[in-house]
Amino acid sequence: MMDKGMKKRWISLYVENQVGVLSKISGLFSGKSYNLDSLTVGTTEDPTVSRMTIATVSDDETFEQIKKQLAKLVDVRDIKELKPDESVRRELMLVKIRVNENERRNVIAISDVFRGRIVDVGQESLIVEITGNQSKVDACINLLSNYEILELARTGIAGLGRGTGNVVYLDPLE
Repeated sequence: MMDKGMKKRWISLYVENQVGVLSKISGLFSGKSYNLDSLTVGTTEDPTVSRMTIATVSDDETFEQIKKQLAKLVDVRDIKELKPDESVRRELMLVKIRVNENERRNVIAISDVFRGRIVDVGQESLIVEITGNQSKVDACINLLSNYEILELARTGIAGLGRGTGNVVYLDPLE
């Protein structure tokens, strides 16, 4: 349970696609004792720029401090808060489950309920891919926990703001 005033929040950053940027960002969070719930990073339409999506739990004052501290970093080109009603956020999960012949159909049915895909079938296992918000992924894990989960990998949150009003057009660095 979260303390009063604590909320889950998401930040989208455009950062220079340089060695050490991820270390600087994660170092800022650990150095200031900010809660880093999830961090994803990948290149954008511009190969010199990466997008980071950070999930954190904080109060309003701490969240403002996080944004200010991030803005001070040289490699950060843009910062946006991904508010729940103004953004789309998703997570990818791969889960390998040990199954016998009798369990296989049940696991496939659970996967279907969550609009998942079976991406690998072995003699004694299935790998299920689920994409969705964190609560959907958590609910799927909860149902699959009745089976033997051999391995599980979650990507963390990736997100974008809705519509075209908040698109950032970055000027090339000179």
